[in-house]
Amino acid sequence: MPDFSQLVLGADQGGQPISQQMRLANRHGLVAGATGTGKTVTLQRLAEAFSDAGVAVFAADIKGDLCGLGAAGNPQGKIAERIAGMPWLNHRPQAYPVTLWDIQGESGHPLRTTISEMGPLLLGSLLELSDSQQAALYAAFKVADREGLLLLDLKDLKALLNHLKDNPQLLGEDSALMTTGSSQALLRRLATLEQQGAEALFGEPALQLEDILQPTADGRGRIHLLDASRLVHEAPKVYATFLLWLLAELFEQLPERGDADKPLLALFFDEAHLLFADTPRALQERLEQVVRLIRSKGVGVYFVTQSPGDLPDDILAQLGLRIQHGLRAFTAKEQKSLKAVADGFRPNPAFDTLAVLTELGIGEALVGTLQDKGTPAMVQRVLIAPPQSRIGPLTPAERAALISQSPLAGRYDKPVDRESAYEMLMARKVTEPQPSGPTAAAPAEESLSDKAGEFLGSVAGQALKSAMRQAANQLGRQLVRGLMGSLLGGSKRR
Repeated sequence: MPDFSQLVLGADQGGQPISQQMRLANRHGLVAGATGTGKTVTLQRLAEAFSDAGVAVFAADIKGDLCGLGAAGNPQGKIAERIAGMPWLNHRPQAYPVTLWDIQGESGHPLRTTISEMGPLLLGSLLELSDSQQAALYAAFKVADREGLLLLDLKDLKALLNHLKDNPQLLGEDSALMTTGSSQALLRRLATLEQQGAEALFGEPALQLEDILQPTADGRGRIHLLDASRLVHEAPKVYATFLLWLLAELFEQLPERGDADKPLLALFFDEAHLLFADTPRALQERLEQVVRLIRSKGVGVYFVTQSPGDLPDDILAQLGLRIQHGLRAFTAKEQKSLKAVADGFRPNPAFDTLAVLTELGIGEALVGTLQDKGTPAMVQRVLIAPPQSRIGPLTPAERAALISQSPLAGRYDKPVDRESAYEMLMARKVTEPQPSGPTAAAPAEESLSDKAGEFLGSVAGQALKSAMRQAANQLGRQLVRGLMGSLLGGSKRR
């Protein structure tokens, strides 16, 4: 009977198993190495081990071959030889419970969130706003919160910005923040985002975290794969922002678990350098804070990248499990980086870590685990255990079958466009009295909140208020939220 209390990684040079206790798997980790050294197969092996232990997995499928987890393996050649050399592995070719996701909804279930759930801080990072533009966006969210305008998709936000451009008095003391230039810049950047196809990310039905955490009938953790093969190249900022949003939502919604025998969820962030490329300092500080604190909620975060140097030092310091595949150094700068990687491990007197780092073959890695008390163990040279699922992609027919047979089939596939800011503002524009001519005196401006009050006094208004209360329960927060509180670090209002 396999021991699921251990995260088995492979064998050392003496053929003995190398593993880390599953209860320490929420201490995060790193899988690094040059292209072609075996990072994807290692990621596949880790995903299987978590699933077997009943831990849910969410990972990005960058190259399109991680989806092989959904089919049984057929080990041959060197893979079969490696399995034969690990008799304690109890290797059994099998398919794993995989759910496929795709922001465009073409190769998996559509994956969406809402503008209000994303919040102004993350959205500002996605739009790559300047400080003044970011302040204007915060002011717009503030008005939406005050006026009860639910922001679900991009057209809601565009309608709000246009409305504020025509009615700047609604901003009150923040009117100086929403200049004509900042308003136009926000609208231009939203248009650019639409051209990248990012509008598909925003809308309803939005992703519900309980659907990710739900185990299978046999107790295995479900493996959720986001098809990012095109996304990471065509819209890398969208990819990075979505992962940051997911991390923030998990931190916000999950209760404290303390020390448990296994994590609740393992997140794998491939191409991890994109999470930190051109990221505003305020957002990076929040990310570092979330990574530090989220382990107490049962979430292990695993960064996958070419070099540990792609991650900030404050993030690296929090990573317990380190799996370093081979690296190559041809320049003085690369050699310096190589030494820094070797120095990140606890030395093993049996070998020279720096020398081995350049000698590692495909499927070999230097592995630093955590000991019982959470302190680093000595680095080991490890042959990574082969996965039990297929190494390589699924066929289009196999992908289609997984999607159609998914327990979430039909739940997210059709978009829902309910009444929100766009519809409400368009309705108000129609009902507002228009001047009879160019010389007609403009009527006194009635505040939007007064109009909203009259509107909500009607029978239809009561239904709208009920719908908005339901939406507030689903979103679990007010519209002005941001990642881990306001930009200035205040607590998040609920």
